[in-house]
Amino acid sequence: MENKTILVLCTGNSCRSQMAEAYLRHFANSKAIIYSAGVETHGLNPGAVATMLEDGIDISHHTSNNVQEYRHIPFDYVITVCDHAKERCPVFPGKAQQFHHNFPDPAKATGSDDEIKEQFRQTRDLIKDYCRDFVQRYLLYL
Repeated sequence: MENKTILVLCTGNSCRSQMAEAYLRHFANSKAIIYSAGVETHGLNPGAVATMLEDGIDISHHTSNNVQEYRHIPFDYVITVCDHAKERCPVFPGKAQQFHHNFPDPAKATGSDDEIKEQFRQTRDLIKDYCRDFVQRYLLYL
């Protein structure tokens, strides 16, 4: 069976979509080809990199990509991970099934360094659970 293609879309492709891309890859193994992009590009967030490393996943090699770079790919699933991206999400031709979950943006966290790190961890854990469930529901039995 052919691999499913998944696009995770966020505002800036710096944090939440990067985490989701990594967890979807981790849980899906070889059952899907995963991409992430933003409706804008903000560069990879160092806090996201550090928080994912705490969970044993290195995203330091990821790049921040614009959704327009992937318009030619016939996605099976498009997952928006913030309301802003959902509102600005382009229409993808074909059969792409769309999903949405608005995760808190840890890049906008305020407080002490420890408080900000904790907000990154909370968002990471929410994304991890969502991605694990998504893979079990839509990819596991391919």
